[in-house]
Amino acid sequence: MKVEQLTLHRATWSDTLKNITIQPNLFILFVSPNFDKKQQLVDQLHADYPNACITGCSTAGEISDVKVVDDTVSLTIVELERVTPQLYEVEISESSASRDAGIELANALQQDDLQHVLVFSDGLNVNGAELVNGLKSILKSTSITGGLAGDGADFKETFVINNNVISDNVVVGLGFYGKSLKVGFSSKGGWDSFGIERIVTRSENNVLYELDGLPALELYKSFLGENAKNLPSSGLLFPLSMRLNESDKPVVRTILAVDEEAQSLTFAGNIPEGSYVRLMKANVNRLIGGAEDSAIKAMEAANQQAELAILISCVGRRLVLKQLVEEEVEVVRETLGEKPKITGFYSYGEIAPFGKFSPCELHNQTMTITTLSE
Repeated sequence: MKVEQLTLHRATWSDTLKNITIQPNLFILFVSPNFDKKQQLVDQLHADYPNACITGCSTAGEISDVKVVDDTVSLTIVELERVTPQLYEVEISESSASRDAGIELANALQQDDLQHVLVFSDGLNVNGAELVNGLKSILKSTSITGGLAGDGADFKETFVINNNVISDNVVVGLGFYGKSLKVGFSSKGGWDSFGIERIVTRSENNVLYELDGLPALELYKSFLGENAKNLPSSGLLFPLSMRLNESDKPVVRTILAVDEEAQSLTFAGNIPEGSYVRLMKANVNRLIGGAEDSAIKAMEAANQQAELAILISCVGRRLVLKQLVEEEVEVVRETLGEKPKITGFYSYGEIAPFGKFSPCELHNQTMTITTLSE
C-alpha cells in the first residue's frame, strides 16, 4: 500500500493535484460544504484516473494530518497493491428505509474475499442505527466502519461521493477485497453522564416523545437553560447516554432535529421504548483521553503498523473542544507514530465496533479510528 495525503484549497486545488506521484486505485475525499469546486474536482479525478474508486462525503471540519480545518478537501490517494477496492451505492428515500438500504448494500458488497467495508452515508435523512443493523445482518463476519456526512453545525444538507457523482439521500459502501488487508478499528468517547437515569416511555424508532411520561423536548430544555434557544445545534453539547438494559454497554445518541408541536427529539439512531437514558456533558481532558484510548485499541486490533488512519470524530466534540480540537488529533498521531498518513472528518455519526470483538454500532460523540495496511 502506498499513500499520499494532500490538502486542497479552492484557489489552488488543480495545481495541487500535480503533486500526485503514485498510481492510485482509490481516492478518499472529505469535503467542506463550502468547497464550491467539488464537482470539478471529482470530474478531474475521474478523467485522470478512470479506473480508480472515488468516495467520501461532506464534513463538519476536515482532518488533514494533525490539522483540523474548514473550507478545504482532505484528499487521500491510495495505491493498493494486493487488495481490490470496489464501490457500491444505495439510495435512502426516507429514514424509515434505512435498514433495507443497509441490507441491499451489504448484499451488493458480499463476496468471499471481502475483508472490510467503509461506509459513508447521508447525515440527515438516515437512521444510522437501522442502517448499521441492516449491514451487519448480512455481513456477519466482516468488519464495518465509517460515518454520517456532516454540514458544519447547520444540519441543512449533506452529500456523499460515488466516483464523479455527488448526491444526498444515498449511502456508499467501499469494499476491500483481498486477504492481504490488515484493519484496526476502535471507537471511544470520554463524556460524563449526570443527573438521574430516565426511562423512555414513548418513542418511535429514532424519534423520542416521552421520558418518564413527560414530554421529551420540554424536559430536555429544562436541563439546557439558555442553551435551549439554540437547538438543535446546542444539543450537540448535551447528548444522551442510552442502554437497553443493565448489562448493555451504553451508546451515545445526539440530536438531529426538534419538533416543538410534537415536543419530540429526533436522534441519529434509535431510542427504543423501555431503554434507559441519562444526559451527558463534556470533560475536555476525558475527550482527549478518549481519542488516545481509541488509537491504542485500534493499534491492538490491527497488530501491525498502519499505512493509513481514518479518523471520524463527532461535530459535538469539535464544538466542545473549540481551540483545543487539534489536541485530540495530535494525541492520535503520538499514539500511532509517524508512519501512517492521517485523514478524517467531523461527522454527524460514527460507525464502528467499540473494539476488536464487539459488534458494529452507530455512535455519537466518539472518536472512531480505522487503520489500514497491506
